[in-house]
Amino acid sequence: MAAEDLPSEFDVVILGTGLAESVVAAACSRVGQRVLHLDRRSYYAANWASFTFNGLLTWIQQQHEESQPDEAHDWSSLLEQGEELIDLSNSDFTSITNLQVCCYTSEEDEEEEAHDADPPNTTEEERAADEDGVKESSETESADLKEEEAKAGEEEEQPVQTQGEEPEADKPHPTAAPNQSESSRKKISYAQLVKEGRRFNIDLVSKLMFSRGSLVDLLIKSNVSRYAEFKNVSRILTCRHGNVEQVPCSRADVFASRQLSVVEKRKLMRFLTSCMEEKEEQQDYDGRPYLEYLREQQLGDNLQHFLIHSIAMVTEDTPTEVGLASTRHFLRCLGRYGNTPFLFPVYGLGEIPQCFCRMCAVFGGIYCLRHSVRSLIVDQNTNRCKAVIDSRGQRISCRHFVVEDGFVGADRKKVATPPSFLSRAVLITDSSLLPADSDQQVSVVTVPPEAVGCPAVKMVELCSSTMTCIPGTYLVHLTCQSVGSAYEDLSPVVTRMFHTESHDQGSRPAVLWGLYFNMADGAALQPEGHDLPSNVHLCSGPDGSLGHEHAIKQAQFIFQKILPGEEFCPAAPNPEDIIYDGENGSAPPGEEEKGEEPKEEKEPKGEEPKEEKEPKGEEPVQAEE
Repeated sequence: MAAEDLPSEFDVVILGTGLAESVVAAACSRVGQRVLHLDRRSYYAANWASFTFNGLLTWIQQQHEESQPDEAHDWSSLLEQGEELIDLSNSDFTSITNLQVCCYTSEEDEEEEAHDADPPNTTEEERAADEDGVKESSETESADLKEEEAKAGEEEEQPVQTQGEEPEADKPHPTAAPNQSESSRKKISYAQLVKEGRRFNIDLVSKLMFSRGSLVDLLIKSNVSRYAEFKNVSRILTCRHGNVEQVPCSRADVFASRQLSVVEKRKLMRFLTSCMEEKEEQQDYDGRPYLEYLREQQLGDNLQHFLIHSIAMVTEDTPTEVGLASTRHFLRCLGRYGNTPFLFPVYGLGEIPQCFCRMCAVFGGIYCLRHSVRSLIVDQNTNRCKAVIDSRGQRISCRHFVVEDGFVGADRKKVATPPSFLSRAVLITDSSLLPADSDQQVSVVTVPPEAVGCPAVKMVELCSSTMTCIPGTYLVHLTCQSVGSAYEDLSPVVTRMFHTESHDQGSRPAVLWGLYFNMADGAALQPEGHDLPSNVHLCSGPDGSLGHEHAIKQAQFIFQKILPGEEFCPAAPNPEDIIYDGENGSAPPGEEEKGEEPKEEKEPKGEEPKEEKEPKGEEPVQAEE
């Protein structure tokens, strides 16, 4: 919608299109609230976004540019008696720091040089600054991308619904696959990555969806699941003694495992069965390390490693009650959609906020990107926000204002001290960490701390059938709590598990391209206690956990403060269930227009879900039944 056409009054104005803000927008719009959803960026999802490779290069360039200070404006003419202004920040560059790009592949493949008239000949920084195809934002690139891949990639998408059934066939040690990766390393060049860049979907944040987690439950309950498609995570791996091994977690995996002896298999199954029941003897270990509890259960080093690092996904000194709760949550999620507890959205995690934005738009929400809020107008008597002033100087009245915390000055928000950050790395590699019979594996890898004080690293390896990378490559995400810069924290792990030099040989995957950066930890933001009007609500960015519990709980908390007693995200009707007026055959007032709006507002990757509505909604809905 054009900014000049914005109405002057809304129930809820939201600034920022991250996951929590988008869920709040959908929930409010669904129960009849008038919602205006803005973002100063040119793309959806903020730090939850997914980019094409070319779009990511543009994003990197923007992060390196110095933010321009806001122009001073005098909004006093828009104020009434008894009102005051609170200015907002128009930039959020502090949430991303220490960007470092590493390119390990050749500039141009020999075969490409024979056919291309203009092979690229630039340095790494010049590539990010001068790439012609990079100028489009991820918002405008992704719509065309999905149409092309829907036609060209139908064969790749076929395994999407059944991928989770394959883990039993996986082998714990590499087979002949490394020979294939040797040849593929020679073929993939930087020029090809740029040329095929529109087929990548690279997430800024790395998370997975627990099959019985709050996000999946919300997607099913609200019927938003029909806007997306999901793929099973097929393997859980761990790095131990320098080797990558598959972790047995389901009953079938345990008895098929070659890493465990018969005695260990029986002990593990006995422990997993007893773990699901809360017993008094477990309470005796409250506050004591989880490792100590496992030792008391007569579990050996192998089982302790699997349970702590790959099943509970905690550290050795985690309190026993927390470790047991994490283990139970993992076990409850097994078997709902496959042999692991996790799902991953096809086309990347950036799809999820956009799905909720689409639902908001369907029920009348208005979207405007590249548009922001400069100031809040506050009633001095009630300390409530009465209106906002947008970036064009328009006064817009509202009852509640929801804002991404990056737009609020540090002096007005309450965060944990010292502030915490996440270290992130994104790698494009030429083969899997653990080659198997099928090259379409989605894997979670845990890398335990190398030494005391070092963070554990969570790694997610994505294959081409997730539509996040091109065939012949894998997309690898690494995440840990920051100790130093992202490069300092994660490059030792990358060097240990991957080849980073072109002359390296062996079975380890080769890194073609990598990006390191630090991101502010969303868990540091306190839920309350901010120096803000009572009807202004802050949303944080992504936190360091593997799931989405923090963002969904935050969205639900804000919604209940805005509309206490209202149902949170009730189910949206299916299109075939809408009853039309019998006389003129038209939809109920406003329904026809609202149903068309998402096509305009959700340009990034927004059209394909409507075409493949049944397959995409099928997996979670069937499981719910």
